[in-house]
Amino acid sequence: MNDWPEGWSGNDRDRYGRGSASAQPESARVMRQVRRDQGAPGQGAYGRQGPSAPPYGNGVPQQPSYVDGQGHGGGYDSDYNTGQVYGAPGGGGGYGGEPGGGRGPRPAPNWRKRIKWTAIVVLTGLIVTTVATYFWADSKLNREVDLSKVIDRPEQGDGTNYLIVGSDSRAGLSSEQKKQLHTGSAAGKRTDSMMILHTGSNGDTLISLPRDSDVEIPTFVGSESGKTYKGTGRHVKLNAAYAEDGPELLVRTVEFNTGLKIDHYVEIGFAGFANIVDAVGGVEIDIPKGGMKDTKSGADFTAGKQTLNGDQALAFVRTRYALAGSDLDRTKNQQKFLNALANQVATPSTILNPFKLYPTMGAGLDSLIVDKDMGLYDLGKMFWAMKGVNGGDGTSMNMPISGSTGGNLVWDKAKVKTLVDELKNDEKVTVSGN
Repeated sequence: MNDWPEGWSGNDRDRYGRGSASAQPESARVMRQVRRDQGAPGQGAYGRQGPSAPPYGNGVPQQPSYVDGQGHGGGYDSDYNTGQVYGAPGGGGGYGGEPGGGRGPRPAPNWRKRIKWTAIVVLTGLIVTTVATYFWADSKLNREVDLSKVIDRPEQGDGTNYLIVGSDSRAGLSSEQKKQLHTGSAAGKRTDSMMILHTGSNGDTLISLPRDSDVEIPTFVGSESGKTYKGTGRHVKLNAAYAEDGPELLVRTVEFNTGLKIDHYVEIGFAGFANIVDAVGGVEIDIPKGGMKDTKSGADFTAGKQTLNGDQALAFVRTRYALAGSDLDRTKNQQKFLNALANQVATPSTILNPFKLYPTMGAGLDSLIVDKDMGLYDLGKMFWAMKGVNGGDGTSMNMPISGSTGGNLVWDKAKVKTLVDELKNDEKVTVSGN
């Protein structure tokens, strides 16, 4: 019995999507294409009465192929008859002409473009970090010294002259720290070390000024009172000038007794010095034979190479009573330690490690007192010059001494004049110190 509605043929059944009972796969059979010249609606397939539908179930005849020319071999795009995607270039199937469908091969990466953009990003990051670090560091400088208050100054020479001072300021130290560092609790500030650093085109020169140097206090204007104090020819130890009226009078006294103009002033106290040493992880020093022991400074070192922490470093640079040359030997130890410290700070392990670099910079900048005209460039120039001088690239010396009077060290006037003239003219220094 024919179960198909009257007038439906097997081909019509295919057109409406019914499957075949044949065991043959239908992968190549999709929708047949309709000719435009096939009759009118209502007559089979557009006007033609199709044959009766075959019996439903077993015995269903194999469906005709629409690409073999039987019945419907013509018509629209024959790609439909092969199961291929319509519109694929060349009937090839997949998008982009890739045989078998799927996406085409990914284009090779443009490494030149990637490297270019990576370099731009890295360079931008470095510039932003550098600028941010500059403003951060600049904001930490304590510009407290006003050199405009210094009167009757010498003429400006060639090169740049820094007066570098290590003070015994106890500012910021607790009672426990004062005891630990053997600083005592004396009020006010004094200078434990003073140095003139000259930077120029003919080599840099670092000159230590012994604190016991015999100097004359000249006429000066009080840094706080603004009053003029006439000079009376009074002679004192150099560190007394600082104790009397601070950095401005110290600069005035150094300029008056040397004839050399000081361009910048830099000062660091006890706490700042110890913090810098601790921030870099300590500094290695070679203690000479016999060791060093001084109850006043707290120094207690055996001979040989050893790494000093902040407390020990402070004791080392302050020791003079355990030294044969007293203050003169102390200034040599101070220069020796500054050399070791500068080399430690300038190592890649410090500069390239932000976890060490920024604490070191912070410890140093927080504790420095500089003049109002000091900039980071000037400070950096001073640091690298000190490193070079102490490393053997310049001249390192004490102020020439001719003798002593009443416990004060008297400068050799002839040698000092030659030294100052060479510095003012930015010439290579030929004078030697003690």
